[in-house]
Amino acid sequence: MMASRIDHVNIVVEDLGRMTSFYQDLLGLRLVRRIRIHGDWITSLTGLEGVEAEVAYLEGAGEAGLELICYRRPKGARPQGLERPNTLGLRHLAFRVDGLDELAERVEEAGGQLVSPVREVPTEQVDFAGRRKRIVYLRDPEANLVELCTYEATTGAD
Repeated sequence: MMASRIDHVNIVVEDLGRMTSFYQDLLGLRLVRRIRIHGDWITSLTGLEGVEAEVAYLEGAGEAGLELICYRRPKGARPQGLERPNTLGLRHLAFRVDGLDELAERVEEAGGQLVSPVREVPTEQVDFAGRRKRIVYLRDPEANLVELCTYEATTGAD
């Protein structure tokens, strides 16, 4: 047995409405459903007492979804130090996009913050099967690190 694909990525958020709007407005993700969860099943699953949460499920053109969850009870806290890209553990979420430059220009309007300009990954360091990769790092409204990337055919004239 082996995993067939990544099903979803979960981000615990403080403001579900703001975060849902950010990913819808900037990346065009579609809200599939928004629900409230509680009860023994989620308490047992998480190991947290008396869980009450609201969840927004978003999807794009790909297979994996984005799950935004806001714990109403018990409230969580953001540990210090997670803002550094080299902190151990899950560090950023990456979306393959069309129109990278245009999206980068809209980040702040959508409520995020650019961390870097759009950059090209040097093909002499990382080979992408004859394509070039362009990326930008940004922070969403709750400071989660997000990468937007695109892969383009090389022209042969460098």
